Amino acid sequence: MAFHFEGIDHVQLAAPEGCEEKARQFYGELLGWAELEKPETLRGRGGVWFSCGNHQVHIGVQASFAPALKAHPGFAVRGLSALKERLIRHGMQVIDDELRAEEGCRRFFTNDPFGNRLEFLEHMETS
Repeated sequence: MAFHFEGIDHVQLAAPEGCEEKARQFYGELLGWAELEKPETLRGRGGVWFSCGNHQVHIGVQASFAPALKAHPGFAVRGLSALKERLIRHGMQVIDDELRAEEGCRRFFTNDPFGNRLEFLEHMETS
């Protein structure tokens, strides 16, 4: 083929107008992701961008916002248990899921402050 995919550049999650401070509290402070400066041409649209490992997560404003209840990004984490404990300590509901345990994968789900479903998973090392 004359083209090939290199991977994912970013994931965009929708949020309601005025979401920026809650997004900064959750993604920036609670998850510890660094905020990225949005290009000048996009700042007027609202929202906020973050760095997640080698990727970006963009929180974009959607006028008729409805949270993604089934569709979700899955974030690979090292130290999944520590993240889970941190979320619980901060009052977040965490839903464990063992359906991929046979593959050596531990995971859980939570929702961001806007109700979007998020998956956090850790692939366990095999010796």
